[in-house]
Amino acid sequence: MKQRIEALRENLKKASLDAAVVTSGVNIRYYSGFTSSEAILLVTHKGTYLITDFRYLIQAEAQTKGLCAIIDANFPDQVGKVGELLLADGCKRAGFEQDVLSVGEFRKYEAMKVEWVPFGSELSLQRLIKSTDEIADLQAAQRIADKSFLEWLGRIGAGMSEKEAVAELNYVCAKNGSDAPSFDPIVAAGPNGAMPHAVPGERKMQKGDLVTADFGCMVNGYHSDMTRTFAIGSIDEQSKEIYEIVKTAQQMALDVLKSGIPGKVLDAAARDYITQKGYGPQFGHGLGHGFGLEIHESPYARKFGEDTLYSGMTITVEPGIYVEGKCGVRIEDCCVVTDDGYINLVDVTKELITI
Repeated sequence: MKQRIEALRENLKKASLDAAVVTSGVNIRYYSGFTSSEAILLVTHKGTYLITDFRYLIQAEAQTKGLCAIIDANFPDQVGKVGELLLADGCKRAGFEQDVLSVGEFRKYEAMKVEWVPFGSELSLQRLIKSTDEIADLQAAQRIADKSFLEWLGRIGAGMSEKEAVAELNYVCAKNGSDAPSFDPIVAAGPNGAMPHAVPGERKMQKGDLVTADFGCMVNGYHSDMTRTFAIGSIDEQSKEIYEIVKTAQQMALDVLKSGIPGKVLDAAARDYITQKGYGPQFGHGLGHGFGLEIHESPYARKFGEDTLYSGMTITVEPGIYVEGKCGVRIEDCCVVTDDGYINLVDVTKELITI
């Protein structure tokens, strides 16, 4: 954490800023180790302060390990305490997370005798390149997901509703060590699979269905993300063809994934193949996104994106084909970019599984 604060101070110096006010829970955690969002982290050229209330003082002391001065202030008084500390440290220009503060909250900051400069993108930029420890947490989360998925397949089948299947999945992941779900899991059977972000409902899985399962596990705040599509009994030839197209498209993208590739080029590697096979209009989302302390974070691989992927960044590779009224197929791996390729954190087969 100390190195992260030091790097932040260097970035403040480059931007001619005296301080940064960190208000998003994810960035507070990244820079201080504190896991509650009921706080404000203030980093100045002179000190590091975590402002929180009585409920979290013991937790804050334990998690920040001496990195921050812990300031006790009730929620209505916390912004005022920021002002006092900025004044005491002689700060004239301060950065803030412009995409996090509400208008009402920002007006309180504006009343201070400080020039406020949007700095949210710069705060998140440091999180792009994952450390060895971060990658270890991501891998641990995915190992739990791998184990849980295979165990879960043995607990579900025809006649079980999507909602029941999700409940089983959440249970198995927790039993195997996941701190929490990365997000609300998707289990979409048959024609519901044509909705990429389907909400699991009462529909029961049936023989002949393709079922898409998109879920993730968490370890120490870090998210995994994977999707597999599997069959309930035998499926028709078109469904088999669609599955093979998606599997091949994903591999074509993985084959070109390495440091320096633009996200839109990675996207095109899968998208062009799906288009050649006649399903271009049925692949309507981007190929992938970064993941870490957030399930969706930079960089992104999408058709018109401007991000470039570099070693140490994370990216999902998740092409899909969605045929309304019939089925959906998506195959997703979560990867860490390296100089000459990638590390695939997912270990579950991509061959079509039938249960």
